[in-house]
Amino acid sequence: MSGCILAGALMLALADSGSFTLQWTHSVERQDWRETWEVTQDNRLHLTQAAVKGSGAGMEPGPGGRFENGWWVWTPALPPVPELVLAASGKTPSAWTLCGADCTRLGASAGQPVRLSPCPDAG
Repeated sequence: MSGCILAGALMLALADSGSFTLQWTHSVERQDWRETWEVTQDNRLHLTQAAVKGSGAGMEPGPGGRFENGWWVWTPALPPVPELVLAASGKTPSAWTLCGADCTRLGASAGQPVRLSPCPDAG
């Protein structure tokens, strides 16, 4: 399992669990959205949990969603992916906040999409 993730030219350490969170404000509903991802043993990204602060246009909780501490939380049934591509339009209400061992903001201003992928294995 990789201990870091590449975000464009940045290399970010993951949490001890090998996971990271990605949070942003939904562009239409202006509600917070948060996803928890982990790096799998075959160096892919697996979405393990999604959560939204509200519901509305394109942000309804998924099957099995439950309300916890002000968030609708559920476990998406999606296969792992090799990378995530985050738009960087500069016109959304927030940047993407990526948190592993530390947090950083991505895509706050207009530019090329930011690609997130596991760091290549060292061995």
